[in-house]
Amino acid sequence: MVALVPSSVLAGRFAILQKLGAASRLQTALRQLLSLVLTFLLALFTVVAVEWVARGELTDLPGYFISPIHPGFTTVGIVMLLMLVLDALFSRAHQSILLIVPLALVPAFISNQKQHYLSDPLYPSDFLFAHQILELMPVIVRERPWTAVAVAVGIVASVIAVALLWRYTWRHAAALSRNARIARLSICLPLMIVFVSQMDPTQNSLIREKLRIIPIVWDQKENYGYNGFIIAFSLNLPMADVKAPAGYGQNAIDAIPARNYGYLSGPREKPDVIMLMSESFWDPTRLTNLTFTPDPMPNIRAAQSGYVFSPEFGGMTANVEFEALTGFSNAFLPYGSIPYQQYVRRPMPSLATFFRGEGYAARSIHPFSGWFWNRNEVYKAFGFEEFRTEETMPPMEKRGLFASDDSLMKEIMREGDAMERPFFFFAVTLQGHGPYEPHRYAENTVDIKGDLSDADRDTLATYTQGVREADQSLKMLMDWASKRDRETIIALWGDHLPPLGTVYPDTGYMPEQVATRKAPLDVMKREHQTPLVIWSSRKGVRKDVGTISPSQLPYHILKTAGYEHPFYTGFLGRLQKKYTIIDRYQLATRDNQAFPDWARKEQNLDPLMRDYRYLQYDAMFGREYGLDRFFPSHAWLVSQGS
Repeated sequence: MVALVPSSVLAGRFAILQKLGAASRLQTALRQLLSLVLTFLLALFTVVAVEWVARGELTDLPGYFISPIHPGFTTVGIVMLLMLVLDALFSRAHQSILLIVPLALVPAFISNQKQHYLSDPLYPSDFLFAHQILELMPVIVRERPWTAVAVAVGIVASVIAVALLWRYTWRHAAALSRNARIARLSICLPLMIVFVSQMDPTQNSLIREKLRIIPIVWDQKENYGYNGFIIAFSLNLPMADVKAPAGYGQNAIDAIPARNYGYLSGPREKPDVIMLMSESFWDPTRLTNLTFTPDPMPNIRAAQSGYVFSPEFGGMTANVEFEALTGFSNAFLPYGSIPYQQYVRRPMPSLATFFRGEGYAARSIHPFSGWFWNRNEVYKAFGFEEFRTEETMPPMEKRGLFASDDSLMKEIMREGDAMERPFFFFAVTLQGHGPYEPHRYAENTVDIKGDLSDADRDTLATYTQGVREADQSLKMLMDWASKRDRETIIALWGDHLPPLGTVYPDTGYMPEQVATRKAPLDVMKREHQTPLVIWSSRKGVRKDVGTISPSQLPYHILKTAGYEHPFYTGFLGRLQKKYTIIDRYQLATRDNQAFPDWARKEQNLDPLMRDYRYLQYDAMFGREYGLDRFFPSHAWLVSQGS
């Protein structure tokens, strides 16, 4: 017989079960709360570490997190959301930290190093030429073998450590229940999608404003300083998308006056034209507290026409090259973009297509691999008939790690002598490339006197010897040209100042190791000018060019050669009468009147600059409404399929 349990006992047991259930639910809620708190602390740690590494110092961090106008805790919230989403996908609490921390810290470190050497932080577009960096690794290893070994060991050790930690945490971390995973994904994933949708800096966003995220795309140093590395990097993800300028269309292009020069036949005898972009070529005697004996560049000084105002410092050669060959400006493209990598995707007007339209042979020459800076494809798009690289040229004499200027000039002379028709050569030298390691040359023939540390003296001595050899190589080329029957025009300029490290601040030439991006005009000129030579074997030096952007080189070269062209001498001719420097941060007139931050004030843009922007967009991205009028030889070559 079954004993009956009194109702009072059942009620007591039920009450106990209720209390145990409530306690269990409370314990579960407490665990979940503690887990969220820990996730927040891990996100905070991650953001602090990333900002510390990216900035290289701790002094700015309190303001970034405490100031109500900075998005420090917005960034923490975003990282926390990402952690919660990844934890739900991994089904393990806090497992995501092992993925997020390395993926955030490594780019932050690269950004810090890039700012140290090139003045710019890391942009998403930089990953487009990661292949080039990997291909240069043998050069870096030869120069600093023990550093390379240490880095390799560090990378291997880090990968092993992360793998072991991942395995350990996978076994011991708390597994998330199905309901916990669904709850995290249903709440956090939509919030992440909302955040991603707000990262286009060209669109207004009330949500972004409330989160204290302010895109400062016109000043990337300020952008990364204000928003922090993670948000600023995210804001730059859409930078490859170039939108049409306001007002662009066929009517706008048709309204731009273009003179038809078709009735002109050009010079009676077509001269040969050689453009030489000299790697990192600069005048070291501008370090006025030092003396150099003898003068390392007497020939270039005697033939100097003026200066080129480089939009870059220490690197990004392809951006300078882009301006010099097309007459277009980087100022109209997103900051940090690389046209050669991102935008040259179709046939594009250039000096190569102009000269080919005049019956010239158009050839590009560079004693390095053709894949570098995507030149193989870009030169085809620019209309060059042939690109001569280290793979297709005779073996080059090396000075240090790179092909010597002397051997490149001899190759230019050899190829020029073999030409029957007029030729246009565009060559990029390599000898002047950094780093400027001690004892690159067996003998440094320039004596440098002044107060310098041993390390600075070694760097500067190596660089200056390269300058002297570049100067002597140009003289050899000019002597050859002087003896030729056909007139030969040579244009040489430096693509940017060399990365000399502590030489600049230690000599007082610049406050930092890298050039300023935004400063008064005299400071910008000081830190961005490189020597320019435009010389004719018949007419001599083209004098008083002044300081010009690379985009104005086509005007001066064609004028020296005796040609007229609707864009290169017509439109750029009108432009250069007023503006000589066209930089993202600095627009300067011929009489040195400066307009800082001019590109931000689109509503007040000079109609001449507005038309310049229209024409560039039309040729690069638009419907090519102005191709026939402004680039007739290019349009003809494209129609012929050549």
